[in-house]
Amino acid sequence: MTATSATAARPKARTGGPEDGPNVLEHLAGWTLVVVLAMLVSQIGLL
Repeated sequence: MTATSATAARPKARTGGPEDGPNVLEHLAGWTLVVVLAMLVSQIGLL
């Protein structure tokens, strides 16, 4: 057994991250947070 076939036989390491990319709801929530934060900063006068 070569080193390449030995590594190919092992299962993929699990890192605890998401199994697939972020979904649409997460994108909308993230952009909503960005917009609200930008509005708050501009209203307070920090920018």
